[in-house]
Amino acid sequence: MALQGDFREHKEALRRLGVEAKEVRKPEHLEGLKALIVPGGESTTIGKLAREYSIEEEVRRRVEEGSLALFGTCAGAIWLAREILGYPEQPRLGVLDVAVERNAFGRQVESFEEDLFIRGFSEPFHGVFIRAPLFRRLGEGVEVLAELSGFPVLVRQGKVLASSFHPELTQDLRVHRYFLELAGA
Repeated sequence: MALQGDFREHKEALRRLGVEAKEVRKPEHLEGLKALIVPGGESTTIGKLAREYSIEEEVRRRVEEGSLALFGTCAGAIWLAREILGYPEQPRLGVLDVAVERNAFGRQVESFEEDLFIRGFSEPFHGVFIRAPLFRRLGEGVEVLAELSGFPVLVRQGKVLASSFHPELTQDLRVHRYFLELAGA
């Protein structure tokens, strides 16, 4: 989704995996897609623009019918959440059964990097955390794929994947590859 945020970095990661990525800004850009990445950026802006450009309802419909896999990173993960703690009026897609806390790991100046053990990966993944959200409540169908200090930072519900960190800011393509496999692409 190329409305706002670091979509170019995700596009480059997908290119390196041999996948041609399409920039989605309008509902018609979703035609023929099996998967959509919602990048990090500013979650309120992403939600408002998705609503303004009429993408929100079309993405929700496709995810709910199972024809579209979805991956949200950082702010994108916030937009996917069913509940955003402290911001009940913020626009959100609501397809991931989690309650998320914005900026839970601190402000921009408190950004950090940490090696993560992701279920199914044989080697640690180097996570980049920038004003990262925290998954505070997980619904029954949400599985935790990685934790940091006992808190979930990578979760999955069906074909919806969400991370508190930015895999697109590393050279490691394993999280993107995992998402493509999840999408059946």
